[in-house]
Amino acid sequence: MTLSELDAAHLHLSRDPVMAGLIGLHGPLAPLPPAADPLTALVRAVLGQQLSVKAAASIAARLEAATDYDPARLLAMAPEDLRGLGLSWAKVRTVRAISDAALSGRVDFAHIGTLPDEEVVLALLPLPGIGRWTAEMYLMFSLARPDVFSFGDLGLRRGLEHFYPGQDAAEILSRWSPHRTLAARYLWLARP
Repeated sequence: MTLSELDAAHLHLSRDPVMAGLIGLHGPLAPLPPAADPLTALVRAVLGQQLSVKAAASIAARLEAATDYDPARLLAMAPEDLRGLGLSWAKVRTVRAISDAALSGRVDFAHIGTLPDEEVVLALLPLPGIGRWTAEMYLMFSLARPDVFSFGDLGLRRGLEHFYPGQDAAEILSRWSPHRTLAARYLWLARP
């Protein structure tokens, strides 16, 4: 998203009085850049699930040093060795499944960014440990998709309930489209 597109997105959301207030409070947000390497971005997203940022970064650094996030090297490591780097058994399974999907071509990470949003979700959901929420966060933060909103995110649901009590969520989201990712970022900043 270019800066002019981002300006247009802020202007569009400002038509909603609640969003106008949040934009006024927090100021304009910077664009989200797409990840340089979509496979690495997904592995890092999995590593960060249910961990502090510091703990996830430490594990990610060890995994990168050991494998450079190369899918063949990730699969070549014994599961016990991945576990020794700090991954839980569930994350070992998921990281190995992502690597296998990349190597087998079941998920084409080189071109995943060209797929429509729902096709990205459908490509990732068969992988163990990847649910709809993870796929939607991947769309937002790794592929920089502008029109994603995750009902699986408790913070976003609470934000809607707090700022739009008793209102129809589908109607609100329809008004925000095609800039629902930016609206979601403002709801997260507000942390009601």
